[in-house]
Amino acid sequence: MSQVADRVAAKLRESAAATAAQAPAARGAVNFQDSFRLALSQVSGAQNEVAALQREVQLGNPTVSLEQTMVAMQKAQIGFQAALTVRNKLVQAYSDVMNMQV
Repeated sequence: MSQVADRVAAKLRESAAATAAQAPAARGAVNFQDSFRLALSQVSGAQNEVAALQREVQLGNPTVSLEQTMVAMQKAQIGFQAALTVRNKLVQAYSDVMNMQV
């Protein structure tokens, strides 16, 4: 891996460690808000990693392959689609609850 990719990976690990330290599982309680926030930060990290890999491929870095970049892009896209689906389900559930007759 290139130096940039190594730095990106190190930053992602640091971010994940900081997020895990703040995660509710460390306190013994897990709630949806914190779980969703953690998932969104992981999706964002994956997208940032893809951006760095794309930049390296465009600059012609021989240590970053196009295949590696394409796989990372697909992983980031799947993560984003999953987060979007969860968000849409949340909005629909909220709408259903708000439209209930009391």
